[in-house]
Amino acid sequence: MEAPLKLGKKKNYTSKYLPKRYRKNCRDNIMGITNTALLVAKPAIRRLARRGGVVRMQKAIYSTVREIIVSRLETILEQVVQLLESTDTPAKARKTVTTPDVSSSIALLG
Repeated sequence: MEAPLKLGKKKNYTSKYLPKRYRKNCRDNIMGITNTALLVAKPAIRRLARRGGVVRMQKAIYSTVREIIVSRLETILEQVVQLLESTDTPAKARKTVTTPDVSSSIALLG
């Protein structure tokens, strides 16, 4: 039976317990689309449009798309909150949003 590979400088620090060298960056995707100060907004909107089959867009479209996305997200989140508040009594109200909650609120919007 082989001994575990010792890579760290500390005693009993094997490769299994070494910290990760590169940590995954947690990005706020909604701010990337809706925030006009960030330069990430334009490519994100462009990727969404490419997925929908759009080839070319005017410059004025981006601000309009941002406003529409923000308003749509607000209505979806309002319906999700109403759904969570209406499930039980206020003492036992749920605080966790699940995938079926979001999909049912989107289905109600159409």
